Amino acid sequence: MALITLRNLGVTLGAPLFSGLNLSINAGDRIGLVAANGRGKSTLLRCISGLLEPGEGEITRSRGLTVGHVEQTLPAALSGASFRAAVLDALPADQAEHESWRVDVVLETMEVPETLRERPLSQLSGGWQRLALLARTWVREPDVLLLDEPTNHLDLTRILQLEGWLNALPRDVPVVIASHDRAFLDATTNRTLFLRPEKSQTFALPYSQAREAIDAADASDERRYQRDMKQAQQLRQQAAKLNNIGINSGSDLLVVKTKQLKQRAERLEETARPAHLERSAGAIRLSNRGTHARVLVTLEDAQIATPDGTALFRTGRQFICQGDRIVLLGRNGAGKTRLVNALRAAIGGDGEPATAPFGIKKTPSLVLGYGDQALADLADDDTPHGAIVRRFSVGDQRARSLLAGIGIAIEMQGQPVGRLSGGQKARLGMLVLRLAEPNFYLLDEPTNHLDIEGQEALERELMAQQASCLFVSHDRSFVRAVANRFWVIERRRLVEVEDAETFFREAAAG
Repeated sequence: MALITLRNLGVTLGAPLFSGLNLSINAGDRIGLVAANGRGKSTLLRCISGLLEPGEGEITRSRGLTVGHVEQTLPAALSGASFRAAVLDALPADQAEHESWRVDVVLETMEVPETLRERPLSQLSGGWQRLALLARTWVREPDVLLLDEPTNHLDLTRILQLEGWLNALPRDVPVVIASHDRAFLDATTNRTLFLRPEKSQTFALPYSQAREAIDAADASDERRYQRDMKQAQQLRQQAAKLNNIGINSGSDLLVVKTKQLKQRAERLEETARPAHLERSAGAIRLSNRGTHARVLVTLEDAQIATPDGTALFRTGRQFICQGDRIVLLGRNGAGKTRLVNALRAAIGGDGEPATAPFGIKKTPSLVLGYGDQALADLADDDTPHGAIVRRFSVGDQRARSLLAGIGIAIEMQGQPVGRLSGGQKARLGMLVLRLAEPNFYLLDEPTNHLDIEGQEALERELMAQQASCLFVSHDRSFVRAVANRFWVIERRRLVEVEDAETFFREAAAG
C-alpha cells in the first residue's frame, strides 16, 4: 500500500512547473527527483510535505504519517544556536526534557565531531549547516524523508558519508531526493522521477540507467512526431492535388475526398506531440585563445603553506602542459585551495600582476581564466550588465544579448547580482570566463550551483575547446568525464596517479 499518493498534481507559477503528475511513494522507495534549476523540484517537495497546496490534483497520505522535509537554507532563527541545541530544539518539549539522548545518537550516527557540537551554526560551513538541518529532521523519526539538494556545500568525504548514512537507513523508510549530483543519485536511489511541465516520467531505475531510458523514449517520441508530421504534410499535398482536379472536373466525389484527406491531416497534427525539449536555463560557452607553448606552468618543488606560514605540502617537479585537464584531489584541509591560490598569484590576471611564489613558473603567453566556488569575483551589489560592460569592450547591446543568452532576462540585467539564483550567477561567472578568452582555466568547484544540464554543457565545452585546465571538484561524474590527469595531495606531497577511483574508494572508507 502506498504511503503517499499524488494524483493529477499540478502547479503553475507563470508557466506550468508540472501538471498531471501521478506518483506513489511506497515503503522502500528511494526516489531521485530530477529537473533543471527553477523547474519545480523544491515546489513538489513542499507540496508532498504539506507546506504548499498544489494548484490542481490531490495528495493522499496514510493516516498518522509523519513527513520529514530537509530544505536548502538554514532558518535565520537558528544561526545563533549551537549544532546540538539546534537539533534538540526540533524535539517536542517533553522529549527534549526526558529524551535528549536521542540527539546524541543522531549526532553519532552522522559522525558529527565533538568539537563542532557546541559551536554556533553561524560559525560553521554551509556543509555542516546542511547536516544540522538533516539531523533536526531525522531526530523526530519521520516515516518519510524528503531531501532538497542535500549535497550542496558538502565536500567529497561528507557526501560519501551521507551516502553511507542514507543506505543504512531502515529499508521501510522511503526517501525522496532532489539533487543535481549524478553519482550521488546513482548511489542512493532505486527510482527516478523526471519532473516536466507535461508528461513527467518515472523509472524503476537509478539516475544513469533512467537517463538512458528517458533519452531513448524522447528519441522515439521525436521520430514518431516527425513521421506523423510528414504524413500530415503528404495528406495535405494529396488533398491540394485532388482539390484542383475536382474544381477542374466538377467532381463532387473528389471534393468529398479532398475534405476527408484534410480532416485526416488535421487529426494527425492535433494528436501529434513533439518530444520533450528541456527549456534551457541559459547556454554555457567557453573559449580558448590558444598558445604555441607546450608547457604552460612548471612547479619546481614549490612549498604550499597557510597564510601564517605553516607548511602543507611540497609539489615536487610537475608540469602543466597544453591540453591537460588536471583534477586536484585531496582530503579537506590538505591544501587544494592553497595550491589554486598560489597558481593564480603566479599567473596573474584581471589586471593583477603575477606574484609568483618561489618554485612556480609560467609561460609568458599564459592567459588565465579563474572561477572560484563562491563566485567572489561577482560583487553582489554590481549588476550583471555592469559586470560585463566594465570588464570587456562589448558594447551595451552586445552585453544585453550575451546576458539573455545565458538565461538572464532583460529585466534582471540591471538588478543586483545578489538577486540572481545560484544557477544564474554560475552562468554569469562562466560568461565572464569566456569573454576573458583564456588559454588556461583554473576552476574551484565549477559545478557548484549548476544543474545537470549545465554540468553536461560545461563538460562538453571543456572537451570541444580542447581547454587546458586545473580544477578542484567533489563532483565524481564531472571528474570522470573531464579529467585526463590526476593529482593527489597525500602525505604532504603532490603526486600523480592513474585515475581518481582509488582516491574515491579511500574517501568512502574514511
